[in-house]
Amino acid sequence: MSAIKMPTFLTVESALKDSGLAVTPAELHGLLVGMISGGLPLDDKTWKPLIFDYTNDGMGWPDSALQMGSAIFQCTVAELSTDNFALDMLIPDGTETLMNRADGLSEWVNHFISGLGLVELKLDKASESLKEALLDLEEIARLGIDEEDDLEEQENLFEQVIEHVRICVLTIHAELGQKVHNDASKAVH
Repeated sequence: MSAIKMPTFLTVESALKDSGLAVTPAELHGLLVGMISGGLPLDDKTWKPLIFDYTNDGMGWPDSALQMGSAIFQCTVAELSTDNFALDMLIPDGTETLMNRADGLSEWVNHFISGLGLVELKLDKASESLKEALLDLEEIARLGIDEEDDLEEQENLFEQVIEHVRICVLTIHAELGQKVHNDASKAVH
């Protein structure tokens, strides 16, 4: 288990807003997970210029937001580096409405796909399972909640969609992501 704990959605949201950054916690986490799953080196430096370009016109972030981003990055690397491949998505939690959680998931998935693009994902050599996972994610990013339908049923479906997103992400990460070996301090692809 990592010594670094994932900050809460509200804590990250507050830090980003206070820093004047127009990125949500879901967008930031999706970008980072996408970049890591796409093969970004696992050191704590390579993600920063990519995020700065994408979220702040290439300008650096204030220290408080940068510390929050670093904590999210390190926690995500730790989660994806375990043998059981855990992944907790930084989206609004169960205290929020289903609509807000669905919007957060959509932001997360869209930015995960963007994160793959930031590390220049090449699909020509990708496996069929990776391509299928990516197509599923693209479709999920367009899903929405219909306020006219049974919200309890949609709540159950939403939980199933979250699990499917995790499986898709872990499929992509397993094929493209850098691996951390316990016997060495270097990341090997």
